[in-house]
Amino acid sequence: MNEQRIHQVLEIEKNAQAIHDAAVREAEQLPRQAKEEAHELIEKARAAAQAIVHQLVTDAQAEEECALILTQAEQEAERSEAVAMSHFDRAVGYVLDRLVGKE
Repeated sequence: MNEQRIHQVLEIEKNAQAIHDAAVREAEQLPRQAKEEAHELIEKARAAAQAIVHQLVTDAQAEEECALILTQAEQEAERSEAVAMSHFDRAVGYVLDRLVGKE
């Protein structure tokens, strides 16, 4: 019976040593794994931030382009209005001259 108990104790110690060794291996891997996961999170955050910045820059450029187009359109409208007023003044003068009988 003592021999059987000794065998059980030795088996328990063997199992305990295997569990201990596995825990040590896992403990050695945890910092590396945590570092890799942190690096992945940092890269994902960096990529997300870059995408946001790119979108903001794109939006800002689009707004600048819209503002430029609007300014150009307003200037063209002002030029067209000035030309139209010039033609209107000439047309009114022509009509008045026709009514008075100058032409």
